[in-house]
Amino acid sequence: MYSLAFGLTGSRADAEDAAQETVLAVLTGLSGFRGACQHSTWIYRIAIRSALRVRARRPRTEALDFEPAGEARDPALDRERSRQVHLALGRLTADHRAVLTLFSLDGLSHHEIAETLGIPEGTVWSRLHLARKKLAGELKALGYIPPA
Repeated sequence: MYSLAFGLTGSRADAEDAAQETVLAVLTGLSGFRGACQHSTWIYRIAIRSALRVRARRPRTEALDFEPAGEARDPALDRERSRQVHLALGRLTADHRAVLTLFSLDGLSHHEIAETLGIPEGTVWSRLHLARKKLAGELKALGYIPPA
């Protein structure tokens, strides 16, 4: 839940808040779960809604947090790349961030993403394609240099 929330909010503090909201919503809503979908799909939907609500409460001018992507030969360059990626992600719409996060970070299939978001599978394919294209454009505009 935390990694999904972090991917959608771009902030460690917001991700923690969203994860806590998700746990509370799951615990209070468990008795009302109808079984129309898998538990994981139901929880993902709650987590996405929680993360988007928390993100909406943050002023748009606030900077996103970033976490360096591990050990690199040049830590300063690695931090700069990570900062640029998170900045570019922050410029995407919530719909595009959601499909990218669910696919790339959480490893869900297109079908699972469609169930989670309540959209047709074809829409997942097109949003994912557009999200990647827009992310690449944002990274290019920021002067991002990918690792060799």
